[in-house]
Amino acid sequence: MDLDEVADELYAVPPEEFIELRKARQDEAKADGDKALAKEIGALPKPSAAAWACNLLVREQRAETEGLVELGDLLREAQENLAGEQLRALDVQRRQLLTALTRQARSLANGEGHPVSTSVATQIEETLRAAMSDPEAGRALLTGRLTSPMNYSGMGTTVAKPDLRLVHPARPEPTAKPAKAPAATKKPAGESAADRRAREQEERRRAAEAKRQRELAAAQETADAAAAAAEEAESALEEHRRATEELTARREELQARVEELADQLAEAEREAAEAATALKREERRLVAAEREAAEAAEARDHAIARVTKLSEAGPG
Repeated sequence: MDLDEVADELYAVPPEEFIELRKARQDEAKADGDKALAKEIGALPKPSAAAWACNLLVREQRAETEGLVELGDLLREAQENLAGEQLRALDVQRRQLLTALTRQARSLANGEGHPVSTSVATQIEETLRAAMSDPEAGRALLTGRLTSPMNYSGMGTTVAKPDLRLVHPARPEPTAKPAKAPAATKKPAGESAADRRAREQEERRRAAEAKRQRELAAAQETADAAAAAAEEAESALEEHRRATEELTARREELQARVEELADQLAEAEREAAEAATALKREERRLVAAEREAAEAAEARDHAIARVTKLSEAGPG
C-alpha cells in the first residue's frame, strides 16, 4: 500500500464513506509500522461536493474530460495560428462542451444519490473552465483527486505570446583582406614621365580592385543572410499551414464529440422526464388504490359486524 493507491481509492468513494475509509487505511498503515504513511493518509482532505462531482466525471467520462482539456490547449495555440472566425468557432465549442459536461457531472452525482445544488453546479462549471484555461489546472482535474473547486481569474490566454525574433544564420568567415596597395614609391632616379604614368595607373587599378573585392564580400554576406531568412520564413509558413490543418481537423473532431455528447444528454433527460411523469401518474394511482382498499375494508368490517349482531340476537 502506498499513498497514491490510497488517494485513488479515497477520492473515488462517495463523500459519506471518505472519513471512515481514510481512518481504516490509516490504521492499516500504523499496523504495518509505517507511521509516515499513516500521517500522510490522515492529512488527505475530504473533497468538497463540487470537487467530488468533478472527480466522478473524470472517472466516468474520461475521454470527454480529456477532450475538454485538449480543447483548452487548442484555444491557447489558436491565439497565434487561427483567424478570428475560427477562434469564435472554437469558443462556441468551448461553451457547448462546458455546459454539456457540467450537466453530465450533475447527472452522474444525482445517479449516485447526491443531488447537485445550483451553487455547486456553478463551482463545477468554474472548475472545468479553469481546467480549459490553465494547463496546470487541466492536469490537476485529470488526476481525479481534486479536494476543492478551482477558479480561473486570469484575463484571456494564460500563455504569453512568444517573443519572435529573426535568427540570422552564422556570419561567414571574413574573407582575407586584400593586400594594401604598395605605397607609392618615390620616383626612382632616372624614371621617365611615361614610366611614372604607367606606375600611377597600376596603383589606381589595384586600389579599384581592392574596393571591388570588399564590396563583393559584403554583398555575398547580405545575399547569404537573405537566402537563409527566406528559407526559414518558408519553413515557418509550411509549419503554420500544417498546424492550421491539424487544428481544423481537431476542431471538427471535438465538435462531433460535443454533438454526440449533447445528443446523449438530451436522450437521457428525455427518458428521465418520461420516468418522472410515469412515477407521478403511478403515485396518484397508488393513493387512489389505497383509499379504495381502506373503504372496502371498512365496508367489510361493517358487514361482518352486522352478521355477527344478527346471529347473536337469534329468533325472537
